[in-house]
Amino acid sequence: MAEDLRRAVWAAYSDAAADPERAHPFPVGRAFAQGLGYTADALEGVPECSVEAFTGVSNVAFFADLSAGDTVLDLGCGAGLDSLIAARRVGNTGRVVGVDFSQLMLDRARCGAQAACVRNLALVLADGERLPLASGSIGVALVNGIFNLNPAREAIFAELARVLRPGGSVFGAELVLREPARTPPELDRLHWFA
Repeated sequence: MAEDLRRAVWAAYSDAAADPERAHPFPVGRAFAQGLGYTADALEGVPECSVEAFTGVSNVAFFADLSAGDTVLDLGCGAGLDSLIAARRVGNTGRVVGVDFSQLMLDRARCGAQAACVRNLALVLADGERLPLASGSIGVALVNGIFNLNPAREAIFAELARVLRPGGSVFGAELVLREPARTPPELDRLHWFA
C-alpha cells in the first residue's frame, strides 16, 4: 500500500515535470505560485523551466530565516523554484542542496540553475528518508509540501534531525484539511488516501 502511494506520487509529479501545461491532480505553475505569495518581482529572473512546473504548497523560501553563507537543504525541491530563490538569498558564500525523488523534476531544476547561472546549488536524486548528506551538515532545511505525500514521515523527520547541525532550523509547509477530502474520480485508481 505504501509503495503504491509512492509510485502514484512519483508518476504524478514526474508527469507535471514532463508536461506542466496538461491537467494534473494538483495545481502547477506560475499563477499557482503567485497565488501562494511568490511575487512577480521574486519570480523575475527565475527561469521558466523552474516556474512552470512549480508544485509546492507555500512560499517557504521567503518565510524561512536565511542569511548569507547558510547551507540550505531544499527537501522535495521539485523543479527548483525554492532552491533558486534560496541560492539567491544565501549568496555566493552559501550553498543550497536540492533533493528530489523525480529525475524529471531534477532535470527542470538543473535547467533553471544553468539558465540562471547559479553556481551555489547542487541537485541530488534521493529519497527524503535516505539523504546522501553528512550528519550535521545543514543549517536550514526547507520542506514545501512533501509530508502528506510520503508514508515514511517518521524516517524523513529522523533524517532531517540527523543532517541538521545543532541549532539548525526546519521551515516547512504542508496542507492541512479541515474536512475530509473528496477524491476526484480520476484519482480513485491512485489510492491516494488508502
